[in-house]
Amino acid sequence: MDYSAELNRRVAQVEAGIDRYLPAAAAVPGRLSAAMRYSMQAGGKRLRPVLVLAAAELFDPSGKVDPVPAAIAVECIHTYSLVHDDLPCMDDDDLRRGRPTLHKAYDEATAVLAGDALLTLAFQLLGEHYGRLAGSLVCELSGAAGHQYLIGGQMLDLLYEHSPQLDAGILNQIHLRKTAGLIWAALVLGGRIGGATDAQVETLRTAGRHLGLAFQIIDDILDVTADSATLGKTAGKDAKADKTTFVKVHGIEASRRFAQEHTAAAVAALAELPGERAFLTQLAASLAQRIK
Repeated sequence: MDYSAELNRRVAQVEAGIDRYLPAAAAVPGRLSAAMRYSMQAGGKRLRPVLVLAAAELFDPSGKVDPVPAAIAVECIHTYSLVHDDLPCMDDDDLRRGRPTLHKAYDEATAVLAGDALLTLAFQLLGEHYGRLAGSLVCELSGAAGHQYLIGGQMLDLLYEHSPQLDAGILNQIHLRKTAGLIWAALVLGGRIGGATDAQVETLRTAGRHLGLAFQIIDDILDVTADSATLGKTAGKDAKADKTTFVKVHGIEASRRFAQEHTAAAVAALAELPGERAFLTQLAASLAQRIK
């Protein structure tokens, strides 16, 4: 398997899907539509939508059910969360995916509304494209994006941002909710679209849980070891804001070890699944390579 070629193929599917399923930049109201595209078409790793595509292909190589709308739905949720996370009332950042954040390029009100529009578009895409399967996909994605996980994790992050009560256990819960939930949801959506059994879906969820934690730990490490040009966002911002991260709690070397352990656990879970797992396994391993 040519991993780079396979990754590029799936990323190209995501980019084409974004162009297809988002409203045209001139669609009324044009400022809102253009703002939605500004954030969605800014690039990024496209990890979550690629996971949807790869998990679907693992169980349905012939592609009887198109996973692209679900992949775009997941990316809509992820991008909306970044747009809102960057707002002055939250993390107050000026740079995202290598360009000015949406509220800087447009204004705060437009950023709020564009984020809201991306959030709701995600569920419209699932409802329009997956028929009887839509209900389970909507439940999975809304659960990962709602008060229990993504939004709840963001709330905990704000509540404990400078709290002396924040310990390793709470930090782990924040990252499970804020980051890992949407990553395992991406794998689960792909699995359900591809026809995975309930047991296989739970294995995907386990793999995504470990992959999500590894991803966030690596992000915490890169915040103190990489520059803004490499990250595409403001480097060193967590340390400057005195945010509690894995690096602050455990140090860089222990954090690297934890990232490798979670990556190994994700790969071990993927090994329990049938089909051609090489791409997903290599993808998990490649994320860990970012800290070497």
